[in-house]
Amino acid sequence: MQRTIVTDTSFLSRPSDPADPADPLDAAIAQDLKETLAAHREECVGMAANMIGEPKRVIAFVDEGLGSAITVMFNPQITAADGEYDACEGCLSLHGERHTPRFRRIEVDYTTRKGRARHATFTDWTAQIIQHEIDHCNGVLI
Repeated sequence: MQRTIVTDTSFLSRPSDPADPADPLDAAIAQDLKETLAAHREECVGMAANMIGEPKRVIAFVDEGLGSAITVMFNPQITAADGEYDACEGCLSLHGERHTPRFRRIEVDYTTRKGRARHATFTDWTAQIIQHEIDHCNGVLI
């Protein structure tokens, strides 16, 4: 189900709680997040669950490495990063664009929607999207 985008910065600034793909409520949040991102594809390439009002560590993003499919991650955590640069980003939950440091290559530990633990490397644009969404999970706004 497509959900309304949250713009309340006091809510968005709170760190999110861990999520469990085996929990039916968390699985439903992930599905809603994916459907909400799909509905906003022309203006947005990634979302975190707190952007739809759910303080859970779930993100969804357009993965260029998978033919622009939407990928969902539970409890993503960056374990390594290199190639720092200055990025200018916007956010569906915020007005305008802001500069923020990002990394060209990141390694991420996460859990899939099927409950499988994964470790993956992402680069360039996809890495930037994931970093932005993990910031959301941590309550960090650009």
